[in-house]
Amino acid sequence: MPVLTGPTATGKTELALRLGRIFPIAVVSADASMVYRGMDIGTAKPSLVERQQVKHYLIDVVWPSQSFSVSEYCGLAEAAIQETLAQGKIPLVVGGTGYYIRALTEGIHELPEPDLNLQAELWKTLELQGLESLLGELEAASPEDARRVQRNPRRIVRALEVLRRTGLPPARFPKRTPRFSYRKLILWPPWDWLEPRLERRVTRMLEQGLVQEVESLLARYPQMPTALQSIGYKEIAGYLKGEYSLEVARQTIVRATRAYARRQYTWFRKEPGAVTFLPQGGDEAWIGVRGWFERSLVPGEG
Repeated sequence: MPVLTGPTATGKTELALRLGRIFPIAVVSADASMVYRGMDIGTAKPSLVERQQVKHYLIDVVWPSQSFSVSEYCGLAEAAIQETLAQGKIPLVVGGTGYYIRALTEGIHELPEPDLNLQAELWKTLELQGLESLLGELEAASPEDARRVQRNPRRIVRALEVLRRTGLPPARFPKRTPRFSYRKLILWPPWDWLEPRLERRVTRMLEQGLVQEVESLLARYPQMPTALQSIGYKEIAGYLKGEYSLEVARQTIVRATRAYARRQYTWFRKEPGAVTFLPQGGDEAWIGVRGWFERSLVPGEG
């Protein structure tokens, strides 16, 4: 199964849509924020028109007030792949959430069902003591899990919830075998090409109404601790609470987006399996993506 991934703002969605105009594909999203309904602008979610042109799975799956685990993601993604194959189409996994892609393609540790009460306590601790306190606890118990969570608050909370309940870190649980095998194309443009795109993306989201989107979400879902950790949403929420100005919020989103992109480069640099790196951006990337996709359809190529 082909996988198109890479850091944020490298053009994955646009490239997938272009492939969909040529090949009979369906996109299986691998984006941890696009699963939430109503979170459209801040996630750069493909529009309804674009999703009518090319079928997309794993978008608008749950409400922002609901929890959604990587295990649920893998189950739904594999079902979407199977459904796409049954329709005679090609499933293309697209997204930048490396944790989702790694779990889907390499297997996932089978963890107990979440304890939402314990998670709520951990979220309060995170708010009062900061990320480093919880990350230090996880690091002491399991350096492997501490690396895997990538400083992502949602994953840290889940890992510690499992650790405190069972006495075992997630990495000690048995691993589930993937149903399919995968070939991955990782968009890998130079940083000096990507960095200005990151700031332009943030500016564009604000122009499109990100503030109004977050305001509406908070009014409808006062309790959305997991979804609110997404970059852009938590910073705008702080602005709406009067904690700082909109310009400070914008600058904070830009810094967080840059930091996230750098973490993605670090993560994908060590991606296991059948991996191809594409070091171009823009129109040059399209030529490489199309050629790789055509080769991936031939057994032994890719």
